[in-house]
Amino acid sequence: MKFIPQKYAIADEPMKPFIDADEIWQILNNANSTKESVRKVIAKSLDKNRLTLEDVAILINAKDPELIEEIKEGAKKLKELVYGNRIVLFAPLYVGNYCMNDCKYCGFKLSNTLSKRKTLTTKELIADVTALEEQGQKRLILVYGEHKKYDPEFIADNVRTVYSVKKDNGEIRRVNINAAPMEIEGFRIMKEAGIGTFQVFQETYHQETYKKYHQRGPKSDYDYRLTSLDRAQEAGLDDVGIGALFGLYDWRFEVMGLVRHTNHLEACYNVGPHTISFPRLQYASDLNIDNKYIVSDDDFVKLVAILRLAVPYTGMILTARESVEIRRKVLQFGCSQIDAGTKIKIGAYAEEVHEKDINKEQFMINDSRSLNEVMDELIENDYVPSFCTACYRLNRTGEHFMEFSVPGFIKRFCTPNAVLTLAEYIMDYAPKDTAEKGWALINKNLDDIKEFQDVEEIKKRLERIKNGERDLYF
Repeated sequence: MKFIPQKYAIADEPMKPFIDADEIWQILNNANSTKESVRKVIAKSLDKNRLTLEDVAILINAKDPELIEEIKEGAKKLKELVYGNRIVLFAPLYVGNYCMNDCKYCGFKLSNTLSKRKTLTTKELIADVTALEEQGQKRLILVYGEHKKYDPEFIADNVRTVYSVKKDNGEIRRVNINAAPMEIEGFRIMKEAGIGTFQVFQETYHQETYKKYHQRGPKSDYDYRLTSLDRAQEAGLDDVGIGALFGLYDWRFEVMGLVRHTNHLEACYNVGPHTISFPRLQYASDLNIDNKYIVSDDDFVKLVAILRLAVPYTGMILTARESVEIRRKVLQFGCSQIDAGTKIKIGAYAEEVHEKDINKEQFMINDSRSLNEVMDELIENDYVPSFCTACYRLNRTGEHFMEFSVPGFIKRFCTPNAVLTLAEYIMDYAPKDTAEKGWALINKNLDDIKEFQDVEEIKKRLERIKNGERDLYF
């Protein structure tokens, strides 16, 4: 029997899907983006109020270059208000690329005879995790194709293995998951394994387009995928991530879909998504797509800024799919998480010499810099790189997280914890030049932190880190 969430509805219409294409297009087509209306919406967001779909449509329809700049500056200001200047870092670890689906845009698709299939053994998984810890990584997302091999028990065992690996001062403190939708019991197994966020991307919220790109395999069921995170909530897994693959359909519709999905989760469970991802289509092995909806760089920057204004409290993930130049540009307009030192070929982290092979990868990445190169650039631009996992381990998730983040109180934890994890990285992994710049940035931030946290206590913890202690957090 297929699970249907009790509140899978719009307003008082029980059983009506919460993604209604006609409704979304009607709102978009009726939005009047005057200077007055756009500025009113920006001000509403900066006051940390939720934006309605009508508000979001007004921002989307803004064409005046002056207004678009105001949208971007508003997003930049809002990110600073809620999270400060910290940027969370993580690495994706691809465990297996077997897949039963035939998604036309994906290198892992079933029909791709060029794809070289592999699943990491436990020994190989440990080798990859060890290599990541030697770089200084503390947060991972494990990625899987959709295949019966990768059932909840298999993934849970992988999670326990990752947490067990300790290399010198290195350890992985948070394991997120990107895998196939599960039944409620499967999500319970994930929760018991101690995962952080479980990501399921709808890819496109436009149902007809979804059918076009997902014609075979379990993923062809639009409704089952759309309700996957409702099942996670029913299982008590309240830390979830949503996303759309921009380039499959009109970006304006996808932004509205992401916001509508967010509103649905909040209305039904009092918890919105912990993260929103917005990857753009990139080249993949045996790619087969219509280029009609490819998103330009300018529109990409705009949509990221709109998403930040629409959902102030949610983490926004900018990935290495994008080029170094685009990442530099987009980062300032509301992103709070990025990957670094990324390799997506199965088993690549443990390789002595890494050679790219598109037939062993899901898609092409465009930022292949090392973790330290990314860290160094962030520091030079006054961002505080963070490996913080405190909220997850102190149960500041779900409704509890929203109690802190929605009013903007989460900043009092994020920045101090970012400083402490940066100090760990400096002591254990940073080259001399990066270390010098890192300590200077920490000292600079202590002046700002004193507004909302006990600086003397932070200084004491910094000394404890210098003396060899690790994993100190607020």
